[in-house]
Amino acid sequence: MADDSKASNVGGRYAQALFDLASETKQIAAVEADLKSLKAALRDSHDLRVLVGSPAFNAEDKGKGLVAIAVKAKFNITTIKLLGLLATNGRASSLASVITGYEALSAKARGAVSAQVTTAIALSAAQSKALAAALRQALGKDPEIETRVDPAILGGIKVQVGSRLFDASLKSKLDSLKFALKRA
Repeated sequence: MADDSKASNVGGRYAQALFDLASETKQIAAVEADLKSLKAALRDSHDLRVLVGSPAFNAEDKGKGLVAIAVKAKFNITTIKLLGLLATNGRASSLASVITGYEALSAKARGAVSAQVTTAIALSAAQSKALAAALRQALGKDPEIETRVDPAILGGIKVQVGSRLFDASLKSKLDSLKFALKRA
């Protein structure tokens, strides 16, 4: 199994190269939109995750599959070429880290900051607006919020901005209490 730090480093290098190319061709937003669609597809499609991550498929098959998906979705030519290149170079499994790296580079270029928010139930529009205002005040920048629902946290909220994690979930509080009781 590949070392995660090496995989993310590879993803970061591809993301930087893709960002530089998209910047030169003035296609940053178009490529980012394609990658957001691809990220959603990776999250929602078990078959796509298998195609990208399984060693059972050779580079040529991965390339054909990824390019076919990109063409069908009418992705930008730069995005299509990236997918083909990743497959040809045997790096299709780094696709998720390439997407994450590109999103971070794009957000930085816009002066925005990315925040991943996890809650036990979906936030209402008013709650999302209040959260965005609170993050804007705390960070001093406009947050780009990606929300995720995870019933396993039981309640509360988890917010990750870069490497910082604010965990006010009920699950973590119960785990802390459980640990404290074991030590007593």
